[in-house]
Amino acid sequence: MPPFTPATVVSALRAAGCVFAEDEAELILATARTPDELATMVDRRVAGLPLEHVLGWARFHGLRVHVEPGVFVPRRRTEFLVDQALARSPHASVVVDLCCGSGAVGAALAAALDGVELHAADVDPAAVRCARRNIAAYGGHAHTGDLFEALPGHLRGRVGILAANVPYVPTGEVGLLPAEAREHEPLVALDGGADGLDVLRRVVTEAPEWLAPGGCLLVETSERQAAVAAEAFTRAGLITRLAVSEELYTTVVIGVSA
Repeated sequence: MPPFTPATVVSALRAAGCVFAEDEAELILATARTPDELATMVDRRVAGLPLEHVLGWARFHGLRVHVEPGVFVPRRRTEFLVDQALARSPHASVVVDLCCGSGAVGAALAAALDGVELHAADVDPAAVRCARRNIAAYGGHAHTGDLFEALPGHLRGRVGILAANVPYVPTGEVGLLPAEAREHEPLVALDGGADGLDVLRRVVTEAPEWLAPGGCLLVETSERQAAVAAEAFTRAGLITRLAVSEELYTTVVIGVSA
């Protein structure tokens, strides 16, 4: 096969069904270092691998975040959660990124805060390896384990921002997700149980003992799940409110420790 040109890259991506073929081609061409690498990247994208996995990075909240195959790709809508956290706790000194995936949320928060103590945790070792790379520049610590079990005990009662981008797709709807997510991202990062809120409930139950006075828990959810999620926050003793972005089509539940 002759070497790819910009036009042939666009054509290959468009034929594979990539809606934004021109934009994706520009990113692939800018990232590939050799003709062979370019050909491999085009082949992987044509085969259905998420663009971010092909590139090895994703843009998130102004950062270039390293993303490895098999690791959850940070969504643009989750930037709204970061913005809400910064607005609520602009002087937080301890941040925890729970269910961290690539560590994008923690990295974005640390980049915006001054001298923060950052911890990220995930049950998936591949995600933790990826997160460790992304938060290293901020002196962050990455931990492997099931939710709060992964965190060092000295964080109890000290966390100013607890960001938990938990899985919230109902089990019965996972099969309806786009193939890029369904086939290339870990199920544990997508499946939230029967109503999508199983992991959220577990996080909310334990969160108060980890939050500092005035500290906040932020969890992304869907509009139809928001009311039930907010009730769980309130039952846990948190002062609760919802933040909604119509532009990004996302809802964040925010709970503040008394």
